[in-house]
Amino acid sequence: MTVNVVILAAGKGTRMNSERPKVLHQLGGKPMLEHVVNTAVSLPDTKIHVVIGHAAESVRAHFAGQDSIDWVLQEQQLGTGHAVAQAMPHLGSTKESIVLVLCGDVPLISRASLEDLICNAGPDTLSLLTLNAPDPKGLGRIIRDRQGKVTAIVEEKDANDDQRRISEINSGIMALPAARLTDWLQQLGNDNRQGEYYLTDIIAMAVAAGCHIYTRTIDDDYEVQGVNDKVQLSRLERHYQRRIAEQLMKEGVTMADPGRIDVRGNLTCGRDVVMDVNVIFEGQVSLGDNVHIGPNVTIKDATLGNDTVILANTVIESATIADQCTVGPFARLRPGTLLSDGVKVGNFVEIKNSTLGRGSKANHFAYIGDADLGESVNVGAGTIFCNYDGVNKHRCHIGNNVFIGSNSTLVAPVNISAGAFVAAGSTINADVPENDLAIGRGKQRNISGWKRPTRKQ
Repeated sequence: MTVNVVILAAGKGTRMNSERPKVLHQLGGKPMLEHVVNTAVSLPDTKIHVVIGHAAESVRAHFAGQDSIDWVLQEQQLGTGHAVAQAMPHLGSTKESIVLVLCGDVPLISRASLEDLICNAGPDTLSLLTLNAPDPKGLGRIIRDRQGKVTAIVEEKDANDDQRRISEINSGIMALPAARLTDWLQQLGNDNRQGEYYLTDIIAMAVAAGCHIYTRTIDDDYEVQGVNDKVQLSRLERHYQRRIAEQLMKEGVTMADPGRIDVRGNLTCGRDVVMDVNVIFEGQVSLGDNVHIGPNVTIKDATLGNDTVILANTVIESATIADQCTVGPFARLRPGTLLSDGVKVGNFVEIKNSTLGRGSKANHFAYIGDADLGESVNVGAGTIFCNYDGVNKHRCHIGNNVFIGSNSTLVAPVNISAGAFVAAGSTINADVPENDLAIGRGKQRNISGWKRPTRKQ
């Protein structure tokens, strides 16, 4: 049976106080709407319809290339019922399908809850996801009769005092039979304080038509918590990160403080990984066995091999690091960096688009850009690879067992063959043959009787 998923994402989100559409505000490094779409896509036999309105083109642009999404424009935001009505013509043949309504600002809805709603919905059954909320203020209440059956949903602004005391609230997430939904939407009115067409009014219509209302009632308010302002977004972010941290710890990761780690993408870890505080992972990151991550480290789109140690305040982006490497503290690996086994990169070393062979090291204060280094190369402190001539980038090629003395400047393109030695303080702009000593210094002069400049009065 086909499930047509309709995601409501047309609102502006005034209380976010931002030019960015509310559903594009990020949670865990991804827009809230992306979380909802990903969960919906994971369900079997689904077609995804996203209702957009405010800043519609910005929302579509973020999902450029995802052809599985059908975009529905709600030019006027006249309520949830009106939004779903705009999507109905996009559903095609609807007689046998279920319409699953989700909210683009409820990012942590679980697949398990949605599967339960879908499985229990049918031609004569609606499924609702409800929550027992300790503080139901501002939310629609679930009205039940004496037998406990759902009879209606009443929005708080339209509720009486007795109804406001009800703690069971509507999550806004429901599964409905498409064949009946079309008729019910046509019957909706806007005689309420908001002057909107509420989708929740359909519940009373369904009851009157003899339909059964199935409810899945949960106690985890984070799963169905919507975001209306940045305070709520920050609370959801911390819950989301804590949940990830707990899962990683269950898988064997040791954390100095699980409250001070952020995963903004997908992180996979081997055995006996250790993380210090204030570590950020972005994009796709993979850590091998026995990897140790120091404090204040940021790693984005990178792979780290077994027994590698990343020391404090290091930034790694789009790099591949092999086994038994040491990086940092205060190092920066930029895109295109490839470190082979046993490489050491020390403090204040920056590497970009370069390969360092097995056992090579640059222990401090160096820039290596657009270079290929062989095995067991030593890069002395203060060494700079001059890879840019103002227009084009050029590469340097360094052979095995090359020693580059401190404060050297390598002007690319240049090749330094295996076993060569570059004297400290040299500027190298020509190839160095194998096992040669290269000295590129200016001649020193000592001027006697020289007077230091004095400050003019």
